Amino acid sequence: MKTIIHKFLGIFILFTVVALTTGCTSEFEDINTDPYNVYDSQLEADFQVVGGRFSEVLRNIYIFSPVWTTQVQQNLNADVFSGYMMPPTPFEGNSNNMTYNLIPGWNTFAWNVAYENVMGPLRAADLQAEALGFDSFLAWSKICKVAAMHRVSDIYGPIIYTQFSNLDVIENYDCQENVYDAFFTDLDDAISTLTPLAKELENSTVTPFTRFDISDFRGSYVQWIRFANSLRLRLALRISGVNPNRAREEAEAAVGHEFGVLSNPLTDNFQIPNANHPLNTINNSWNDIRMGAPMESILVGYNDPRLALFFQPSEVSGGEYKGIRQGIEIVAKEDYQSFSKLGNLNYVVLMTVAEVFFLRAEGVLNGWDMGGGSAQDYYEQGIQASFDQHGLSNAPAYYNNSSSRPMDYVDPANAANNIPAATDITIQWQDTDPEERKRERIITQKWIAMYPEGQEAWSEFRRTGYPRLFPVVINDSPNGQISTDEFIKRLPFAQSDVNTNPAGVAAARNCQEIGGQDHGGTALWWDVN
Repeated sequence: MKTIIHKFLGIFILFTVVALTTGCTSEFEDINTDPYNVYDSQLEADFQVVGGRFSEVLRNIYIFSPVWTTQVQQNLNADVFSGYMMPPTPFEGNSNNMTYNLIPGWNTFAWNVAYENVMGPLRAADLQAEALGFDSFLAWSKICKVAAMHRVSDIYGPIIYTQFSNLDVIENYDCQENVYDAFFTDLDDAISTLTPLAKELENSTVTPFTRFDISDFRGSYVQWIRFANSLRLRLALRISGVNPNRAREEAEAAVGHEFGVLSNPLTDNFQIPNANHPLNTINNSWNDIRMGAPMESILVGYNDPRLALFFQPSEVSGGEYKGIRQGIEIVAKEDYQSFSKLGNLNYVVLMTVAEVFFLRAEGVLNGWDMGGGSAQDYYEQGIQASFDQHGLSNAPAYYNNSSSRPMDYVDPANAANNIPAATDITIQWQDTDPEERKRERIITQKWIAMYPEGQEAWSEFRRTGYPRLFPVVINDSPNGQISTDEFIKRLPFAQSDVNTNPAGVAAARNCQEIGGQDHGGTALWWDVN
């Protein structure tokens, strides 16, 4: 049996259309009786036993609730390390992640959420999908796993991935080079499975995913294929410094696929609607996060029209936008609470079309075939896509600006934190610039466009060194393990796994990229910058 869905697709689509308009009813068996008796009880439950787990998974790649978990899953690490944000709150007596005294109790949540709320549910879905022959759901599972777990690997390095399904040997980690190889294999398998199914459903707005896909893709096979290709492109750039040949192969395969990559900023962003975005609570109700100083330096310096959408004017400097520098002395929350709040957020955005165009721009810079355009073409399309995403006009006036530069940072609460602008990079593409300056221009604009997705921004900062950020003022890392000038590189392995899986963690610490140095100053496999 190749796939039940494939053989009886027409019957399933008819049922789903009815279900979407009337809901699941006791009349299901009358509506969808299979004369060949291949539909079992799981199918009669509208694929719920398999598909229902995907809604949970999509809410936990970046966790929606509880909010305090979001805060320690990402906000008090990647969102800050990326330069996007900084808390005014002096947690743990102001010696914490922000000053490189990494808090084990915080830093385990990125791991725990991924395994408990993503890998666990997908493992259960896979077992059911395998038993029922639901190939499309197995493919969807692979895409979701890579979407979630590349984030986890980019935090810690080695992770449990290929051996996760073997419950008798859960201690087995994959070193990062091996886990990236598995990511590419899973994406390729998923794309190969979904492509012929997408062709069969070319004129349909309904797929087996539709009832369970809470993202704006709404179950579209084509959109999930394009996202998988775009994710493949993202990961290809990630390894471009350490394995350029493999990177080129994966990137060109992604862009060259018949359905291509994400390209329409009005329909293709991988995002999940959420009016109660966790950052709104952390920002407005708890007053635990504010604008980061690099965002002020770059966005204000560029007179960037996205500034007013991303942040609110401060109360500390006459309505100006003011960010907080990372790793400074904060005695009391009131000292910096009046700096710029974040703007309200209604979507969890995990990949933007703008990012994809910037990836293609950098690919061209590397000499890859990214679809025939020049680096400048894709760079300007990336800015245009970001403007379109946010409902802004006149992107050409912005990307043709050749004079604006990031500005010096001035802390109105403490002049000891003042620092000159970290770069003089301008906006307008300059074809005569050296390659590395072009790369800085691409990554700086990509960093702006990806806001507020701090995990990806932090990963790209470590890979490229861009945008240029301000170093911490106070470095509390034990024995100077984390260099002030080279910034934090990773989080140590999750304390929860250290406690419950000591043999596995010990082996992971011997991976080449860790070399026994399980601390925040150890560069990951792909981080050769």
